[in-house]
Amino acid sequence: MFDISFWELCIIGVVALVILGPERLPGAIRSTVKTIRSMKSMASGFKTEVEEQLRVHELHENLKKAEKMGIDNVSPEVKQSVEELKQAALSVQEPYKKKKTDDPAE
Repeated sequence: MFDISFWELCIIGVVALVILGPERLPGAIRSTVKTIRSMKSMASGFKTEVEEQLRVHELHENLKKAEKMGIDNVSPEVKQSVEELKQAALSVQEPYKKKKTDDPAE
């Protein structure tokens, strides 16, 4: 990621030790590592969300193709996409069906 050699890291460490002192240096290192981890986690979450949105968009496009061509005349991957969408729709509806049957007030 960064092009930093071992000796450059040593110089940064010595400068940090001189500026912060031996009492505050471990805490500064811990907070820096914690910040870097949170940024990596945030980037990973963003990447996952973008990939999921792209997958949903692709499924939506395949559904449009299936509607235009007719469900019987589509390729196997489009049929698979349609089936995935149906399963996703059913899984979204399941919690609401259970709530309606479990709720005695209705």
